[in-house]
Amino acid sequence: MPLLPDTGYTPSAAELASVDAWFATYDAHSAKREIERMADLAVFPLNLVSDDSAGDGASAQWDREQFIGTMTHVMGDSGDGEITFESVRTPVFLTAAMVVVFTDSVMTTANGETQQLRYADVLIKRGGEWAFQTMIQGGWGDNLRQRGAPPVSSVA
Repeated sequence: MPLLPDTGYTPSAAELASVDAWFATYDAHSAKREIERMADLAVFPLNLVSDDSAGDGASAQWDREQFIGTMTHVMGDSGDGEITFESVRTPVFLTAAMVVVFTDSVMTTANGETQQLRYADVLIKRGGEWAFQTMIQGGWGDNLRQRGAPPVSSVA
């Protein structure tokens, strides 16, 4: 296991399991391209952080409609076949209600194409349930602009 930063909070086995369970649910919705169900697991406005091919940082805030529209465009619709994910996640709890989760994943499409992904998510707990509030992944700044997604502003 990688050396994790000392945040001053040590999660219990149940807390770690609750994050794993949340991701299992989210991944199942992702695999089936159930984008509205994915959106149900988020807090809006959702923060997005990325970078572009020029090496500039980028960020945006999306409402639910923007998330659904962009994810539908990026992921395609459910008629394209199921996607599978093999992921290794490293949760770093800041408190009992905030966790940053680093993920290394391999996504395989229905036609056998694979793509390696590395990203981080910030989850917060509300009413005892986890929800993602920030998505962080490199390389999407240009893609989002080219696909007519909402404007992505440069990080100062």
